[in-house]
Amino acid sequence: MLGPEPHIRRREFLAKAAAAGSGAFLLAAGGRDRGGAMLDRVGIQLYTVRALMADDPAATLDALAAVGYNEVEFAGYFGHEPTTIRRWLDGAGLTAPAAHVGMEELTGEGLASSLEAAAVLGHRWLVLPWIPAEQRTADGYRAVADSLNHAGATAQEAQVRIAYHNHAFEFEPLVDSPDLTGYDLLLERLDPSLVDMEIDLHWSTVGGAEFERLFADHAGRFVLCHLKDLDAQGRMVDVGAGTIDWPAVFALSDEAGLRHYFVEHDNPADPLASARASYRYLSRETS
Repeated sequence: MLGPEPHIRRREFLAKAAAAGSGAFLLAAGGRDRGGAMLDRVGIQLYTVRALMADDPAATLDALAAVGYNEVEFAGYFGHEPTTIRRWLDGAGLTAPAAHVGMEELTGEGLASSLEAAAVLGHRWLVLPWIPAEQRTADGYRAVADSLNHAGATAQEAQVRIAYHNHAFEFEPLVDSPDLTGYDLLLERLDPSLVDMEIDLHWSTVGGAEFERLFADHAGRFVLCHLKDLDAQGRMVDVGAGTIDWPAVFALSDEAGLRHYFVEHDNPADPLASARASYRYLSRETS
């Protein structure tokens, strides 16, 4: 809950956000749909600001919109009902095209509840973000793909699609099938008419993915992506503060099929400052 005086808390939160980031509100005014920007529409995975969301979701969403973000991707609803969250989203002028959910939320009654929430919140994708270690075998990946295909067929009736989000381990050779990777099996077995890929460009880089080949061989399948950078020491950093050649990646967006870009940082020292730094880089003028 927001507490006894939510209007005061929200004003204080936004004042701090403005003070902490020079020009944040000026960037918000000019950062949406900017001609010549690296990206003219930028989203954020709310896992980045999870501590702030747990404390005050409405104020956090307002602060992200003030930075300039257009879209958010959920990873849990922080104990609040979808109708309440939708009111906060609308108040902030944000949309939520996707949400991360567990496998239990993609099967049986869990899927039904997920689709009900999606209808309220406007999600068009429900994304599986993780496969536990014990399932990272050839048969395990095949079983996961089959489950996602089944969920996709059910979700299709509600005009929602299923997606899979990767880490680095999917690109490692399988112990029981060393000539294959888990990502190979997922791309082979997932039905592209039902299930999309959300490619995490940081973790894919860690895993050694070759984006040019990957996007060419599987054109149009990577509708969603996560943006976070990698420095020379292999540490996760804000977008633009590392070694990934973002203009080169974005030049392949049409071929890949990319439509939604979500900034993420798993453990930022200052979540809002991290969100602001990545947004500033992605919305900067390129000419």
